[in-house]
This record gives sequence, C-alpha cells and structure tokens, in this order.
Amino acid sequence: MKVGLLVPQGWKHEYDGWDAASAWTRTVQLARQAESLGFESEWVFDHFHTTPDTTDEITFESFTTLTAVAGVTSRVRLGHMVICAGYRNPALVAKLTSTLDVASGGRFELGIGGGWKEDEWLAYGYGFPSTKDRLAGLGDALEVITRMLAPGRATYEGRYARVKGAVNVPKGIQQPRPPIIVGGNGREVTWRVAARFADELNVVFLSPGQIADALPVIRERCEEIGRDPATLRLSVYRRDEDVREPGSARVDLVGRYAEVGLARLVAFPTRWAPAEETQARFAEDCRAAGVELGAAG
Repeated sequence: MKVGLLVPQGWKHEYDGWDAASAWTRTVQLARQAESLGFESEWVFDHFHTTPDTTDEITFESFTTLTAVAGVTSRVRLGHMVICAGYRNPALVAKLTSTLDVASGGRFELGIGGGWKEDEWLAYGYGFPSTKDRLAGLGDALEVITRMLAPGRATYEGRYARVKGAVNVPKGIQQPRPPIIVGGNGREVTWRVAARFADELNVVFLSPGQIADALPVIRERCEEIGRDPATLRLSVYRRDEDVREPGSARVDLVGRYAEVGLARLVAFPTRWAPAEETQARFAEDCRAAGVELGAAG
C-alpha cells in the first residue's frame, strides 16, 4: 500500500488568520518535505469556500496549487481528491490534465467526482442540480475527457457535455493516458461509472472493515461490463480526525488499511497543524505500521 498526503490549501481552516503569502510559502515547504519523507503522492481538494462553515478565509485554487507543487517536486504523484465535474467544461479539464501531465513529467492523475458542496455551487453561479443530474453529468464529462485524452480528435454528443472534432495536443506523457480516479461512495451509480471509465476508485472515510465489505460489490460492478476487477485499483481518503494524533492508534489504523489490500491511503495530518514536524511524525507512524515509504531525500 502506498501513502499520499493532502497539501494544505486553507479549505479546512488550516490557514485561518494567516496572510496569503505566508500560507503559500508554507504550502510549498510542506510539498517539498512530503516528497523528501518518501510519501508516494500529494493531493489537493477542489473547493472554493472553507468547510464546514463558509468564512472569508484562504482557500487556494486546486489546479494552480498542483502546478506550483509540480514545479518544486520531481518524484511524487500529483492529483485531486477530487475535482467537481460541474465546475469546469470537461474539454477544458482534458486540456488541463494533459498540460499538467507534461509539466509534471508524467506524474498527474485526474481525480473527479460529481460534487456536493451546495454553497459553492450557488455562490459561483453553477446552480445546484439534483444528485441524479450531477452524477449523469459526471458520466458525460468522462465521456468527453476520455475521448480528448485518446488519439485523434474528439466527438461526443451528450445531454450535459459535448465536443465536435475537438483537438487536444499534447495528450500528456503517460501512456495510454494519465490515470483517471473516480471518487465517491455511491454503490449504484458512482462505482459503475468508475468501473466504466476509471483506473482507480477512491472511497471516502470508509473503515478497513467497510472496505472489506465493499470489495465484492466493486468486483461485481466491474464484472457487469466484462472488466477484470483486478484492473480497478482501490484507494481511500481517511477521515482527518482519525489520523490527527500520533502514536499506537494511528499506527494500528494504517496497518489495518494495508492488510485490506488497498492500493493507496490518502491522509491529511497537517489539517490540524501545517508544520513539518506534523508530516515527519506521520511518516514515522506509517513506517511503524509496516508501510514502506520511498527513500528520504
């Protein structure tokens, strides 16, 4: 099992009261340190307003943040947990994906989901479609994105998205394309979308026991369309509160996730203290749990 870290952006109030320049400097410092500690990947949220309450505090935009992180790292994988499909034209998302993949030297992974944060949708003028429409829009977005990342020009006519002879050059560095991660816990729709389009399914907050129970359903979603379940990786973003305190409980939790057979655990220990010591102690606990991190730089 690999372990990735969220990079602080302010979304969960980790930068309340900070000035923007100091917060940005700290984000860059922590991104560099996370790579030097041996973590496999670095991730950002795709949000505009703080959570759970909306305040007039810092939230750095996700694609801009990842582009900067790509420039100060050389090894770690990079991606979102996860972008909201409804926030951007999907053809633009494909262009952003392929360009960021080139800029990062082939390290970008596109995480995408249906979106949920109603106050952001409304404040930024997107409306707030029903869950059914948001998920249907996710499917159309992935139709466009996968066509845009495939060879040649892209054409697709859907209810929520369309392209006609769209050119996307460059396509990125990774072959056959940058990996796609679909995020969400919806067994009926989201996991079917993941089985159809994704290289990885990312579930949110599920415990090791819940993941063990979910594995047969995920296999079934793949088998429904004739896909080998072994080709769909599984990752989890763990609840922040559960990785807050260093020590035996956190070591045990990481170890139990490793035993389930996950491809990747993503955590955000610096939510509570955006400091290098916080990341270093989490690295120590991961190693104590038997997780092999990369070589320290």
